[in-house]
Amino acid sequence: AMKEIGNADRQMTGRWLNNRAENSHQPFRRRERAMTRFRRLRSLQKFAVVHSSVFNHFNSERSLSSRQIFKQNRAAALIEWRGLCMA
Repeated sequence: AMKEIGNADRQMTGRWLNNRAENSHQPFRRRERAMTRFRRLRSLQKFAVVHSSVFNHFNSERSLSSRQIFKQNRAAALIEWRGLCMA
């Protein structure tokens, strides 16, 4: 079909040429896999809201700061989390 429309020379085929497209879909596939564990969309939405808040609160890139600053930020996040859980 590509030869018929004159597009055969533009299509690149090879062993690793599709990796960029496949790797860009990995986060989507990871989310999709997690979604299959929930029976109802409403329970998935409740979980996703809470999980994203907690994940964003505690997830700080270790490589972007020194160990001392990372530990201080982590301790502050834990103190805040404990305060929220007690309230």
